[in-house]
Amino acid sequence: MNKKNKIITIAIDSPAAAGAGTQAKFIASEYNLLYLDTGKIYRYIGNLRLKNSKNFNLNFIKKKINKLNINELKNKHLLEDNVAKSASIIARNIKIRNLVKNFQLRCAYNPPSKYSGSVLDGRDITSVIMKNAMFKFYITANIEVRAKRRFLEFKKMKKKVNFNDVLKSLKYRDYLDKNRKHSPLKKTKDSILINTSKLSKKACFYKIKAIIDKKLKINGNI
Repeated sequence: MNKKNKIITIAIDSPAAAGAGTQAKFIASEYNLLYLDTGKIYRYIGNLRLKNSKNFNLNFIKKKINKLNINELKNKHLLEDNVAKSASIIARNIKIRNLVKNFQLRCAYNPPSKYSGSVLDGRDITSVIMKNAMFKFYITANIEVRAKRRFLEFKKMKKKVNFNDVLKSLKYRDYLDKNRKHSPLKKTKDSILINTSKLSKKACFYKIKAIIDKKLKINGNI
């Protein structure tokens, strides 16, 4: 990429377990972009809520966010179902969302100079955080397919889980994400729909890559 050109900014929204995180990682690696799983920030705060219920307030959260290192979001504990449910609850709080938003904006538009840009995935990235992103994608999949993927993830982690419980949990999370008052999950008109239900991880990536490469070539970025 020519450093004189505008940095690459890619926004991805998706319901849980649709494969957006995997695709965002592929994209980040391919184009040398800073990757931020924004949902992990809410999981991080949701986990703080579970572990620090007595001290859990805006000042406490603000201090944690200001010191947050992206590597802390890689903690596998954040993938646990109780953390996910806690994250969905706190994500409805507009004051908490504003604290998180500032952190997300810094990552999106001011990534370290070693990166050629950024790719963020979450629930309100295309609609709120990166409205003017160079690329916008809405990645989704059938609810049963998503539940199976999450079920297998838990099995690999050697967690005792029931498929129907996972399915029920995802349906509940979808409801919370799509019906919250502030920044609900939705597909924006300018987002490209990618359904991963019948696509392999690589096939999905190549489909997205073709779209990105075409525009970057036209803009003279590659």
